[in-house]
Amino acid sequence: MLIVTTNDIPGHRVIQTVGLARGITVRSRNLVADAIGGIQSMLGGRVEAYVKLAEASRAEALEHLVQQAREMGANAVVAMRYESNEIMEGVTEVLAYGTAVIVEPA
Repeated sequence: MLIVTTNDIPGHRVIQTVGLARGITVRSRNLVADAIGGIQSMLGGRVEAYVKLAEASRAEALEHLVQQAREMGANAVVAMRYESNEIMEGVTEVLAYGTAVIVEPA
């Protein structure tokens, strides 16, 4: 599955637009991550506990996006984006979305 953030894929041409594909996950922080993140944030710099949580959330949302695009018959996703919202304190929704398409080499 080719996934790009651009509207086209160099060396390929879109032969069919299948539609909007999306993958979503909702994650919450846990007490251990909050404790470690709290200490790291007091020290300044990169808060690794939260970086790992954000990366895991994005990876899961992307996995769901790919699954949905495949089920739609697509072999690529163009204009892929991430979006996130805090649903409530400590609970975040992460959405991966894009246009599912069928491409072939140019």
